[in-house]
Amino acid sequence: MAEEKTPREITPREVYHVVPNSSGEHWVVSQENAEFKKEFEKKDEAVEFAKDRARKAKLGQVKVHKKDGNMEYENTYGEDPSRSPS
Repeated sequence: MAEEKTPREITPREVYHVVPNSSGEHWVVSQENAEFKKEFEKKDEAVEFAKDRARKAKLGQVKVHKKDGNMEYENTYGEDPSRSPS
């Protein structure tokens, strides 16, 4: 009988979104699957804050949205986990 292998535990990626607030006058950084939110007056301040948080995570990602809410670009930080068995 073959021994069953358990999959390696994968570290979840910390994903931060930079989006306009409901009035469109400020920018909000929020973390997926978490209660974290912080508002900024300028988009570039929000983006730098989100990138700093993502860089500090073992695996991080920043998704920057346009003022209309559509995706503008995204960056990932840290090494992606290997998908092949060891």
